Amino acid sequence: MSKYFKDVNTLEELRRQYRDLLKKYHPDNANGNTQATQEINAEYDRLFKVLKDRHESKAKDNKESKAKTDFNNMKYDLSEDAKLREVLQQIITFEGINIEIVGCWIWVDGNTYDYKDTLKSIGFKWAREKKKWYFHTETFRKRMLMCHKVTHKNLIDSSHTISKIYKKVNRFLKVYMVKYNYSKGTKRNFGETHRKRGDSDGMV
Repeated sequence: MSKYFKDVNTLEELRRQYRDLLKKYHPDNANGNTQATQEINAEYDRLFKVLKDRHESKAKDNKESKAKTDFNNMKYDLSEDAKLREVLQQIITFEGINIEIVGCWIWVDGNTYDYKDTLKSIGFKWAREKKKWYFHTETFRKRMLMCHKVTHKNLIDSSHTISKIYKKVNRFLKVYMVKYNYSKGTKRNFGETHRKRGDSDGMV
């Protein structure tokens, strides 16, 4: 039974409610309460563990791509979660800003001009196209780069395999056409045959 969190079924719901509760009870706010904040953090830890165990249980039964699995696992990483909460607590009292948590990212917009130096010092970066500040940990960035490298390598390997198959088929056709031409009493090879027949049968 939770005193502060209500109907939490996903990590997104847990973090969204945590953000709202921090806004209300953070000790630096006018109506803040240190004891309430400590209780909220304790409830969060308990619910996070429940959701993490549920995720790991489902992951054993689901067959997903390695990149997707790694990304989902990162959301439930204890060190990643602790860093996100630490950053959230540093900016939760900023007035006139909107805070959104998406996976392992924190997005901030609104009246951020007065806080831009603080946001930079915390580790936020400016997304010009979205016109928002964003934060994710360095560990998250490195892991995502590794996932992209693995995916890119798989694509290259697939491309090489297709290229090898194409070359083998092409060699087979050349050998076949040379034998076919000999059987017809001509010594033209595959390339010559196509060049001579190209205009008549539509082949280039």
